[in-house]
Amino acid sequence: MIRGMPKGRVLYLSREKTRHGTWVWYFRRGKQRVRIREEYGTEEFWRSYNAILEGKRFVPQKELTSGSLSWLVSRYKESGHFASLKPSTRRMRDNILKGVCGTSGDVQFIRITKKQIQLGMDRRAAHPHAANNFLKVMSGLFKWAVANEMLPSNPCDAVERRKDKIVGHHTWSLEQVQQYRDFHKVGTKARLAMDLLLFTGLRRSDIVTIGKQHVRNGTISIRTEKTNVWVHIPIFPELKQSIEQTQTGDLAFLTSSTGKPFSSPASFGNWFRKTCNEANMHEDCTAHGLRKAGATIAANNGASPHELMAMYGWKRLTEAEVYTRDADKVRLARGAAERIANNSTSHLEPEDVAPISKINDLGG
Repeated sequence: MIRGMPKGRVLYLSREKTRHGTWVWYFRRGKQRVRIREEYGTEEFWRSYNAILEGKRFVPQKELTSGSLSWLVSRYKESGHFASLKPSTRRMRDNILKGVCGTSGDVQFIRITKKQIQLGMDRRAAHPHAANNFLKVMSGLFKWAVANEMLPSNPCDAVERRKDKIVGHHTWSLEQVQQYRDFHKVGTKARLAMDLLLFTGLRRSDIVTIGKQHVRNGTISIRTEKTNVWVHIPIFPELKQSIEQTQTGDLAFLTSSTGKPFSSPASFGNWFRKTCNEANMHEDCTAHGLRKAGATIAANNGASPHELMAMYGWKRLTEAEVYTRDADKVRLARGAAERIANNSTSHLEPEDVAPISKINDLGG
C-alpha cells in the first residue's frame, strides 16, 4: 500500500467524467469541491487529499503561463483527441510529456523550432527507441496544435527517425519454457499465466482481461486492446486442463493476491517477472517474450503468415513475416544441404564413381 493512502472506504472522494470524456478526481464535502490534479494512487495524490481533509490550505498546481509548452500540453490532455486514445497510449504520452515539461515547460511553444526538436533527438541518441518515441509524441502534440490553429506548422516535420537496431524482447527458448513449467506445476496461477501467454499469443493488456465470458464452444474470442482486431483462439487440451485445475476469478482467469483482476498490464508484468525469478529464469525472460516464442514455434512448424495474423491480431503481413522468414530460411537451408548431400560423390560406393579415363573420354 502506498504510504499515506487511507485505509478502507475513502470519504469525500469522487470520480467524474469531463465533457471531453476524461476521468478526473474531486474532493467533495458539503459545498466544498476541489479537484485533485495529481495522478491517482501516487503519494502526491494522497498528500493532496489528506491536506484538504485536514482543512489545511490546499496548494494548487503551479499556475501555467499562457502560451508555454506546459500550457499547451495541459490543453492537449484535456482535449477530446487525447481522451480518444487507448489508455496505454495515453499513459505513454503522458509520461514523455511530463519529462519534457519538467525541463522545458516554461518555453513558449510557438518559438520551438525543428532545430530544438533535433537537439532533443540528439540528447537521446544513445537510446534510439526513446528518441523515436519522443519524436512521435511531440509530433502528435504539435499536429493537434496546428489542427486547432495554435501553430502555423509542425516543427517535427522533416525530423528523421533514428535507426533503431534494438532487437526487442528476448524470445524464450524451448528449454526455458520447460524450465519454467518444471518449477510451476499445473494448478498454480504462475503456470496458468504461462500457458495463457504461450497458447493464446495475447499481449499483457488482453491477458489481464480474458475470462470465462470470452469463451464459447471451446474458443476464446476477444477484440484486442492494442490493434482493435477480433481474434478467435481455440483452447487446446493442455490449456483447458490448466484453466480447469487453477482457481480463477469471476471475470478474469488471472487474479492478483487480492483475488481481483490485475489493475494494469504493468502490474501483471511485474508479478510475472517475480514468478520467473522464483523459477531461476534468465532476467531477459518476460511475458512478451513468451508471445514471441509462441509465434516462433508456430512458424517453425509450418504456420503461414496469414495464420499467424489471425491468431496474433496483426494487421500487417510484414509483422507475421518476421517469424515465417526465419523459419523459411531454416527450411530452405536444410533443402539446399540435402541436395548437396544427395549429389556428393563422397556418399557413392567406389564402383559407382566413373573412372578418370571415362570422364576424359567425354571431353571433361
